[in-house]
Amino acid sequence: MNKHVGKLLVVCGPTATGKSDLAFYLSRILGGEIISADSRQVYRGMDIGTGKDKDRVGNILGYDLVDPKEEFSVAQYLKFAKDEIKRIWKMGGLPIIVGGTGLYIKALVDGIQTVDIPRNDALRKGFEGKIVDELFDTLSQIDSVKAASLNSSDKKNPRRIIRAIEIALDRSGIKGSKSKKIEADVLFIGLTAPKQILSERIEKRVLNRIYQGIEMEIEKLLKQGISWDLQSMQSLGYRQFRGYFEGEQSIDEVEYLWTHEEQKYMKRQITWFKRDNRINWFDITDPQYSKKVEELVKKWYSKARNAKKN
Repeated sequence: MNKHVGKLLVVCGPTATGKSDLAFYLSRILGGEIISADSRQVYRGMDIGTGKDKDRVGNILGYDLVDPKEEFSVAQYLKFAKDEIKRIWKMGGLPIIVGGTGLYIKALVDGIQTVDIPRNDALRKGFEGKIVDELFDTLSQIDSVKAASLNSSDKKNPRRIIRAIEIALDRSGIKGSKSKKIEADVLFIGLTAPKQILSERIEKRVLNRIYQGIEMEIEKLLKQGISWDLQSMQSLGYRQFRGYFEGEQSIDEVEYLWTHEEQKYMKRQITWFKRDNRINWFDITDPQYSKKVEELVKKWYSKARNAKKN
């Protein structure tokens, strides 16, 4: 490893594992700055449902990057995160990426093909009004392999299917193209727990966010002209409220749907991150887990600082 390559700490894993808590702790003892890798937290005015830690002492970069009326892409995240990482390195600090959006982390650390393919507004306009089955059939005809690889959640998400169609149609023009990864010495810390424990934590968190006033937060967004069809409102914790605001569901039904979808999301995250054998996993039910993480990170980081001296 080139001794001039900067150090980058990644804290990842499924939802409800306390990633932000650990990241704040590590940032205090190591002099680091935290960068969110959560695709839901980039939107202004969407705080309760996305679980932003704004009451903490310290700042998390990556919050409130765009208005909820705007779309936000992986390419935009990469530019933002790379600029912040380089700034932190220049100041002699340690960038700490924390979050559960695996695609953001992968794109940053490994680079990712197709991320720079621009949106095709003409194509998207042509698909307006199409039902999800029609979109999936279109993708199947263009790229049957990609269509077959979609999970059940993606198959129900028109925005993701249209993006897959965009990429499939543009692929011939970007042969060999790949977003440039950031050059860094990366340490991956993954937090996990038995699924039953995580499910229970998710249930409590959903209830807490309802009590905190997410209903009023969504009402305010709607009054500002934020529509249910926007990318931002497809986020977990927001789209589940549509039936409630349209008078079709009770708050109890919303709570059940939201909890259920968060639990499904947690399982997808586990599947995603478990494929990466670079991640050092720690079970949060172990009372000593934070100390074990601290020992590993300090050992890694002290090597980095000693290398700079030499």
